[in-house]
Amino acid sequence: MSTDTASGRVELTIGGMTCASCANRIERKLNKMDGVTATVNYATEKASVEFGPDVSPDDLIATVEKAGYTAELPAPPEPDREDAPEPDDGLRALRQRLVTAVVLSVPVIAMAMIPALQFRGWQWLSLTLAAPVVAYAGWPFHRAAAVNLRHGAATMDTLISLGTLAAFAWSLWALFFGSAGELGLKHGFEFSMTRSDGSMNIYLEAAAGVTMFILAGRYFETRSKRRAGAALRSLLELGAKDVAVIRDGREERVPVDRLSPGDVFVVRPGEKIATDGTVVEGSSAVDASMLTGESVPVEVAPGDAVVGATVNVGGRLLVRATRVGSDTQLAQMARLVEEAQTGKARAQRLADRISGVFVPVVIALALGTLGFWLGAGAGATAAFTAAVAVLIIACPCALGLATPTALMVGTGRGAQLGILIKGPEVLESTRAVDTIVLDKTGTVTTGRMALVDVVTAEGVDEDEVLRLAGALESASEHPIAQAVAKGAAERVGELGAVEDFANVEGLGVQGVVDGHAVLVGRPQLLADWSQHLGPDLADALKDAQSRGHTAVAVGWDGEARAVLTVADQVKPTSREAVEQFRSLGLRPVLLTGDNRTVARTVADAVGIEEVVAEVLPKDKVDVVKRLQSEGRTVAMVGDGVNDAAALAQADLGLAMGTGTDAAIEASDLTLVRGDLRAAADAIRLSRRTLGTIKGNLFWAFAYNVAAIPLAMAGLLVPMIAGAAMAFSSVFVVGNSLRLRRFRPLNEDLAGPAPSTPGSSARREVTAAR
Repeated sequence: MSTDTASGRVELTIGGMTCASCANRIERKLNKMDGVTATVNYATEKASVEFGPDVSPDDLIATVEKAGYTAELPAPPEPDREDAPEPDDGLRALRQRLVTAVVLSVPVIAMAMIPALQFRGWQWLSLTLAAPVVAYAGWPFHRAAAVNLRHGAATMDTLISLGTLAAFAWSLWALFFGSAGELGLKHGFEFSMTRSDGSMNIYLEAAAGVTMFILAGRYFETRSKRRAGAALRSLLELGAKDVAVIRDGREERVPVDRLSPGDVFVVRPGEKIATDGTVVEGSSAVDASMLTGESVPVEVAPGDAVVGATVNVGGRLLVRATRVGSDTQLAQMARLVEEAQTGKARAQRLADRISGVFVPVVIALALGTLGFWLGAGAGATAAFTAAVAVLIIACPCALGLATPTALMVGTGRGAQLGILIKGPEVLESTRAVDTIVLDKTGTVTTGRMALVDVVTAEGVDEDEVLRLAGALESASEHPIAQAVAKGAAERVGELGAVEDFANVEGLGVQGVVDGHAVLVGRPQLLADWSQHLGPDLADALKDAQSRGHTAVAVGWDGEARAVLTVADQVKPTSREAVEQFRSLGLRPVLLTGDNRTVARTVADAVGIEEVVAEVLPKDKVDVVKRLQSEGRTVAMVGDGVNDAAALAQADLGLAMGTGTDAAIEASDLTLVRGDLRAAADAIRLSRRTLGTIKGNLFWAFAYNVAAIPLAMAGLLVPMIAGAAMAFSSVFVVGNSLRLRRFRPLNEDLAGPAPSTPGSSARREVTAAR
């Protein structure tokens, strides 16, 4: 939860909301305050508020309370305890009321529907059973309706309360003052309107049944919202709880929240890394699957960065903390997901506006229906039945849940797959995108130099070249030298010892390895020692340079022996990712500051036709603007600080999670993995989520448009109307939960379906892959 009162932004926890109309009303009240911009989300029960210097958080809370609801600032996080109670979201109380309603309502409904069960005096037993349902089980609806009435508002709870109380009051009148209380009376259950004076008809089954069905719908909605947020809660629970810090030369076990940047802490095999930091001593393998989805542990050594909540599976490490608390990558992931879940898409804002005026209109329609049937001479019973059915069938709970539930499930599933959606408006951007601009270095390529080719002179053994050159280069810290040394070690194993090592500035290195005087560097370095490249080696050097690669010459004992080629390698999955972009209807464009030769080589390797090369970092944003001026809707994928402006300018910005914080902050979507295929999955998931939202809204709107005229015509009795209304809400939530089964196109990036709340942290790590 975020609270930044100094900068005029706060997130309030709202209590007492029962429907989207409540959220809409609070939002309108807050936005009427000077300098306040507020967004209230019914599903997450939170308000994100920006306010000016003349407004304080206390003023915001007071405004919400005047509207009849509760508001409070987020409480500071408490230390985790194993016996800590589960957060109370009202589910337990709701379940108790639902159980009561089911147990008591079923006999009432059965007796009303089945004449054979209507024993002598059955209607009085129905009254006895239905009264607790309406009074106790339906109390949340009546309380909310009364609170809103005091503030001159009408919400969906007003519809529910009016409908059930009207049915119950009519039944009381018929039992005590009409002829419905006569012993031995029987009446059947009909799906259509019947005309009579109403004195022999009771609607206890409608009052009890409507309450039961709506409670059931609300219970499953609440439970589904808890399930939808389970992935995020599990993500937050993955962090370490305490840590062994080195202070005054000895280890001290302290809670993680007492860590400060610069502290050095110990991570033993099997322990979680407490926070983001840099290894200062030791080497090990780290399981980072929770963040990257990669199943193979990553080797780390002194100088390597590690991320909090990942697991040390190898040796003992000493790590210096660099980011703690809310600055860690895990906390940033959670914040991105939470911000996405509390935002609103344009479609949802439309639904909120409609639901804000929907309730008064429905009440007017119900009164109009009542008046019409009375005026038409249909009788009080027929008129009353139609009016109550209108009140009940119109309850637009499904509208309020259509967008938030899909957003919560979609963003939660995305977080498990390493796809972080920054805001709901992002979903709308993905629909129209037709061009995707790919930064080359670190996005299409690995961003790291690697040994890609070895050309030897005639009669020279390649392994010997690698063994000698690799040993000499291992003593240098130059990136090209490190690439040669790493490549050599991977191919020939252990490298020899180096003596008399010397760095010749601007040319290369020299030294003695296994008794050989070895030179590695520019051809000029070898020429200075009278070691000239033969025709084959000279051609290899020119060929490497023509492809934009870096080539170094190797010689020893007075003779040039080989040419080594080093280059930034294309990621093995980039070509497949480009094909997936095309299948999504996107036109790929390669953007780079490198020369055209290098850019063309990379583009040909991955199948990209359109290339923009030799672009200065500050000019990348201009390239995006130019594409947009051509009528294209542009997505941009990048990872560096120099990509941040272009990512912000693009209609849809996607940052590689392996990139810089500046790029991640400027983007709309963050891809935790360094795999470009995740960008295609991110666009697919965003489009699927948007499609689900639209499907939900269509169902909710179509349901009300179709059902209200039927109720006004008297073709739906109140109980059937209540069941249908509750079903529409459950349908919307169930439709949203289908997003939990979203699978990436690539099985090696897919994880198992999300586990249920309460599963172990280790299972959640597996699910994140």
